[in-house]
Amino acid sequence: MGEIKEINPVTRVEGHGKISIHLDDDKQVKEARFHVTEFRAFEKFVEGRVLWEMPEMTSRICGICPVSHELASAKACDELVAADIPEAAHKIRELIHMAQILQSHSLSFFYLSSPDLVMGFDASPEERNIFGLMKKDEELANRGIKLRSFGQNIIQALGGKKVHPELSVPGGVNQNLLRDKGEEFLEKTDELKSYIQDTLSLLRDLYEDMDVDVEEFASHETGYMGLVDENGHLEFYDGDLRIVDGEGTILTEIDPKRYDDVIGERSLNWSYMKFPYYKKLGFENGVYRVGPLARLNLIDGISTELAHEEWIRYKEIGSKEIKEGSLFYHYARLIESLHTVERIEELLQDEDIYTGKINVPTQAREARGVGVIEAPRGTLIHDYVSDAHGVIKNANFIVATGHNNLAINKSIQSVAEEYIDGSHEEIPEGILNRLESVIRCYDPCLSCSTHAVGNMPLMVDLVSNDGRLLDSKERY
Repeated sequence: MGEIKEINPVTRVEGHGKISIHLDDDKQVKEARFHVTEFRAFEKFVEGRVLWEMPEMTSRICGICPVSHELASAKACDELVAADIPEAAHKIRELIHMAQILQSHSLSFFYLSSPDLVMGFDASPEERNIFGLMKKDEELANRGIKLRSFGQNIIQALGGKKVHPELSVPGGVNQNLLRDKGEEFLEKTDELKSYIQDTLSLLRDLYEDMDVDVEEFASHETGYMGLVDENGHLEFYDGDLRIVDGEGTILTEIDPKRYDDVIGERSLNWSYMKFPYYKKLGFENGVYRVGPLARLNLIDGISTELAHEEWIRYKEIGSKEIKEGSLFYHYARLIESLHTVERIEELLQDEDIYTGKINVPTQAREARGVGVIEAPRGTLIHDYVSDAHGVIKNANFIVATGHNNLAINKSIQSVAEEYIDGSHEEIPEGILNRLESVIRCYDPCLSCSTHAVGNMPLMVDLVSNDGRLLDSKERY
């Protein structure tokens, strides 16, 4: 009969999910599952809405990455109306996108994951949090606050609000950046770059001192997917969709509008999140990852100088250039943060941002539009079909955490097999946190697929193979 051990919900992630560990009759780990436990209905309730509402409406999918959904939606809607947006609009969209990635990466690393890295997996939950980090390393905590604030302030300056801004529209954007704001932001970029470089140095030291093998923790071979520019460099807004295998060999590189030629989706009865896979290898073998680790595994370089230098150093660490250990997501996240600040600096010096033409007229037509960008957590796809009046008839969203769904389950499985001893009737706190920390490596945005209301405690039930409740714990 076996037993099931649950972590419900996982803490210090964005949204609501749980982990269940299934043991066999010999009390060994048989299967580990990551469940998304609430229903997402955006694909259905946008049907019947007009396309001009879509960027603002779909930004409500998530309060953490609303810019990502707004931009993917706007790109899809540009296609629905056959709009070739002005160059200035493209640059302004990219600017707010860079700010979004920076603020989101800062939240993930400094607020959610650095307590595990600095305090240690076995530290008590009372101190293993952002407040404990402030006490132990105030400077590190302040860096995170300042980096996130910088990104949020750019979002507000362009879109009027830090959360659910209103900037992108079908055919472009609705305003330029004010010059005095641009100059104010530009003055801060050198300091912010130094913050990230100092944190990268600290992270390398932390990895050397950790009581787990960073290369082997939650490590397994998968494919990797993300956008690249015409030079094969890191790209967040445009470009081709590249998929590589576990050795870095390119399996396919296509126009992202053709994503459904290579990506299939399947549903399983124990999760409300879909399970995308690489069609050519099938559901069982077509596991791939997206997001920071995936992007740095599949690119040929980075267009900005400092981030490119850090990427080269990153690839030289360990025994393989291709990083499989999930803890490397944090390292990759910081390198991408450095790139965003460098790119923000470049864009703020571009006159188009302040005075360029920002939109073009739009006209409804019967069409299909696909918008693909690299959100902070990975590839985000909005796919719409509209009628001749601009009414949405069908929509499909594949969020980054969906792409990672199979990989997250494999990562949890590997850590559970290494650390879970089913002969004991209680899972130690440090082991529970190691399992949760696997989820935090991917920084899943479960709010993209769920919306939770009220308190979300961590609940863990330990059940014997005859159905008896052996132990139950709850914390907030």
